[in-house]
Amino acid sequence: MQPRKKSRWLVLGALLAVFVLLAAACGNDDDSGSDPTAAPATAAPTAAPEPPDEPDPEPEPEPTEDEAPAMEAPVTQGPNGETASPSGDIVLTADELAQVQEGGYTAALLWHISGAFTDAVSQGARDAFAEMGIEVVVETEAGFDAAQQANDVETAMALSPDIILSLTIDPVSAAEGFRPAVDAGVQLVFLSTTPEGYTQGQEFVGVVTDDLAAMGIAAANLLGNALGGEGEIGYIFHDAPFYVTNQRDQAFKAWIEINFPGIEIVAEQGLADPAAAEDIASAMLTRNPGLDGIYAPWSAGPADGVLAALRAAGASDVAVVTMDLDTNVSLDLVEGGNIVGIAADEAYEIGRTMATEGAYGLLGKQAPPFVVVPAIEVTADNIVEAYRVSLAADPPQEVLDALGG
Repeated sequence: MQPRKKSRWLVLGALLAVFVLLAAACGNDDDSGSDPTAAPATAAPTAAPEPPDEPDPEPEPEPTEDEAPAMEAPVTQGPNGETASPSGDIVLTADELAQVQEGGYTAALLWHISGAFTDAVSQGARDAFAEMGIEVVVETEAGFDAAQQANDVETAMALSPDIILSLTIDPVSAAEGFRPAVDAGVQLVFLSTTPEGYTQGQEFVGVVTDDLAAMGIAAANLLGNALGGEGEIGYIFHDAPFYVTNQRDQAFKAWIEINFPGIEIVAEQGLADPAAAEDIASAMLTRNPGLDGIYAPWSAGPADGVLAALRAAGASDVAVVTMDLDTNVSLDLVEGGNIVGIAADEAYEIGRTMATEGAYGLLGKQAPPFVVVPAIEVTADNIVEAYRVSLAADPPQEVLDALGG
């Protein structure tokens, strides 16, 4: 709007407006008598029109099942995020083998605990060392006592071994416990865990363990297939910061979600004390009477507790999968009980690989930072062969008897 004029200009402004209107009325007449030199009149400015309301944007359509991004399969990583290498890559050439055989070397096996798994690892290592001409001068087991493991290192060092194979019980105290071996230039190879602050290629040659993701995937396949891809399950996971069990558990859960959409995990519970497994499973059954299956993080202890809870509840139709070969779960499997499958590792292959990496250290040959052995899906149909591959032994006699042989 133009500013308001002072009153003395009002009359003149009105006359000018009349003149403009008259001129506009005659504007279509080319022969009009208007003064061609007169300045064209301009209309008073007006406010710009408001822009029309923008329509609300259309919501993004939800992706269909086919368009949804695919979930990635779990992949095993080392304790510090290392990429896993297969154990089949750890071999010696004929020339390297001959060189080691001529060295007159010795080795010590310092295990964390005794049992079928450790026996198989030890046998794999002993067989590999025998082929390389390396003498095993001592073998110990520490009863999962870190102080005893430190004593075992001192005992071994009195025999001056060139190679030590071991599993670190307590990474913090093991840094000091294995220091005499490091200072003496012994080639250290570890199973699953390493001393805190140690660097691969410096203090130790390498670390070997299960293909953890493959173990979880195997367990998921066994349970998923046993349920026909449908049902409700309980998931009992190891509630402690241990990358071996953590990755196995997480891989099981992820693979169920990826490959078995008809299976719903309706109950989850962490397990810190293996003795609590029976109570956890009992509570799951009470809250979820329609439960079709349960995952137990390993066999001796957790799976035993789950089986006890199911038997007490008369829940013979609830399928169970777990990790690691053990007599109780193996017997339940072949007798057609709750156990429908067991995910196992190749323990014998772990020992062979560790021994070969020890030879790598003697030769100054760089080992991969993190090596894994294959997983096995164990059912009643292949349990005998699975024992032979995993543990380099036949199943316990009671399992063979239950199989009828």
